[in-house]
Amino acid sequence: MKRILILGGTGFVGRALCEQLSAHPAFGGTRLIVPSRKRERGKHLFPLPQVDVLQADVHDNATLARLLDGADAVVNLVAILHGTPQAFEAAHVGLCQRLGEACAKAGVHRVVHVSALGVPEDAGAAPSHYLRTKAEAEQALCMPGLALTLLRPSVIFGARDSFLNLFASLQRLFPVMPLAGGDARFQPVWVEDVATAIVRCLLDASTAGRTYELGGPDVCTLAELVRLSGRWSGHVRPVLPLPMVAGRLQAKLMGCLPGEPLMSSDNLDSMRVPNVLSGQRPGFAELGIAPTAMAAVVPGYLGRQPGWAEQLDTWRSRAGR
Repeated sequence: MKRILILGGTGFVGRALCEQLSAHPAFGGTRLIVPSRKRERGKHLFPLPQVDVLQADVHDNATLARLLDGADAVVNLVAILHGTPQAFEAAHVGLCQRLGEACAKAGVHRVVHVSALGVPEDAGAAPSHYLRTKAEAEQALCMPGLALTLLRPSVIFGARDSFLNLFASLQRLFPVMPLAGGDARFQPVWVEDVATAIVRCLLDASTAGRTYELGGPDVCTLAELVRLSGRWSGHVRPVLPLPMVAGRLQAKLMGCLPGEPLMSSDNLDSMRVPNVLSGQRPGFAELGIAPTAMAAVVPGYLGRQPGWAEQLDTWRSRAGR
């Protein structure tokens, strides 16, 4: 491949993917095109000589057509966890509809789309806007002419994640952790393993037409993950279970704070679906990958990664402290 377009490439998973592709001998001559509405968001990718970070709005049809010109493959990582129903619709469904149509016009056939574990086959059965639009996004890309691979990871952890780091930050700030949905089940997966899965799919054409579920070796409840993040960051706090009614009130109050909410009602609705492997789809084993346990990597970075102090200041200011 001479040119790969990576949508959402400036984000958490995109960073790991660009680094792996740049280091892989099979992609030594490949240009990695990473568009972003604000080019500065991709400054961490500037040192990678194969990566071209472009200021571009992928939600504009003409811009998307230009980006696809000459591309051999597309990786779509664009996703949001919070927002209005309209925002979920635009980020997930609208973009994938335009992407599928633009690929057909440009003659780009190979697409790897990162979805989410727990996405139902019937979008109408989804309990949240997030899962519903994720399901509809998959359906939008299942069109004739596209060699599509779908990847459905569980919650993704890594040195710059906004999941375990969030709970570690909050426990450093507060003496107790009130928590709704503590029984929700997850199978956390390391960001580097997800990036490796994408690379393997790009290398192996036989993965087209298949859906892979990606989960790590650990199955944990949300409450267990909160306790682990406190222990591994050195700030253990008691977890106070909240009934769902209180949790929704908490989520509503969090939504009134500046910036992206820490937890939303839609997140709570999504957690009603177990975020664990169904056992009915291929996964890491079929891609030749042994998934990494959290204990092997998380204690080494939690609370120590670059930007920790700035992140903590953000939570403190939003909490009014």
